[in-house]
Amino acid sequence: MAALVLASGSPRRLELLKQFQGHELRVVIPQTDECCSLPAGQAVGELSRRKAMCVETYPGEVAIAADTLVELNGHTLGKPANEAEAQMMLEKLSGHWHDVYTGITVFNGQRMLTETERTRVRFAPLSIHDIKSYIASGEPLDKAGSYGIQGRGALFVSAIEGDFYNVMGLPLFRLGQLLNKFGIKL
Repeated sequence: MAALVLASGSPRRLELLKQFQGHELRVVIPQTDECCSLPAGQAVGELSRRKAMCVETYPGEVAIAADTLVELNGHTLGKPANEAEAQMMLEKLSGHWHDVYTGITVFNGQRMLTETERTRVRFAPLSIHDIKSYIASGEPLDKAGSYGIQGRGALFVSAIEGDFYNVMGLPLFRLGQLLNKFGIKL
């Protein structure tokens, strides 16, 4: 049985990773530069690799790192810097389709595999009251694209095409496939 090392400070990623019962779990908060000028679909892979490389793994351990970004009409939306930026992002997403990309890297100190998951999400039209009320909850301030589908942000989602867990920040099916390539059975 392998030990899994999550390279993330995200409580929701930790909760999702607990789905892989029977494996010891350790959390490390990676210290890495999260700036990347690549398009969102490529940036998430690069950023997850950087995070994974920050983790010191011991024999029998596998590091798991992920990064999630939202892309709307070719523009990348990361985590908002403040409430004004969150409002701007939510106004742009209102009534539109966007893509959520998560790069996921599995690394055991010698071998590294990285894959990217893409999910399409459509927001219903939002009123300014909806947006301001949501921002006042504090929920959007630490999430790519300024929303969390696992929380109140779910009320804005009118359609989804792809992996729901990807929008939460950890595509479980893809992660399971990567871990299987490392000989880790779930």
